[in-house]
Amino acid sequence: MSILKITEELQNLGNAGKDNRQRVANIVLENKELFEPLLQVTFQVDEPISVKAAWVLEWICTHHQLSWMIPHLTFFTENLKNLTFDSAIRPCAKICEHLANAYYSKRDNEFKSKLKNEHIQAIIETGFDWLITPQKIAVRAYTMNTLYLFGLENDWVHPELKHLIETKIIHESKGTKARGKHILNLIEKHQKSRL
Repeated sequence: MSILKITEELQNLGNAGKDNRQRVANIVLENKELFEPLLQVTFQVDEPISVKAAWVLEWICTHHQLSWMIPHLTFFTENLKNLTFDSAIRPCAKICEHLANAYYSKRDNEFKSKLKNEHIQAIIETGFDWLITPQKIAVRAYTMNTLYLFGLENDWVHPELKHLIETKIIHESKGTKARGKHILNLIEKHQKSRL
């Protein structure tokens, strides 16, 4: 029943405007049991409605309840690689960045204990796939930041990320060039701090 309810709300969502995303997010926020069906629809990767589900999921995670992802981390991270629509990848890449930021936050939070190595490895793997395939600037920007953060504890990530930025990403658009240079500076600082 709840998957039908969320599907119906998503079909009536309209465009990706803030008001539309917030309206459907409010329905989920008022009825937490709709969160899991929203997540399931996000990963119905052959269905165009999955894009609208991803918009609302990202809106909830960005502005309201990132912690609601905790019971669903395995499902979310295992299915990232299956996303096909650009407009669904962008919001999910942003959620990955939020997860990395929460994991490395100076404040204590549940993500530090609940985001397991297998979740992180799945995000890293998919992130590299997103960087070597044609993606929008936002996906590249969120993903470079996510990989930088997870590379703080995964030694092989920074060299791979650095190579990709220097050989590919830095030659793309102004936006990716700027973010790429920023990430290269962070990697360099991190390497120096370890000497």
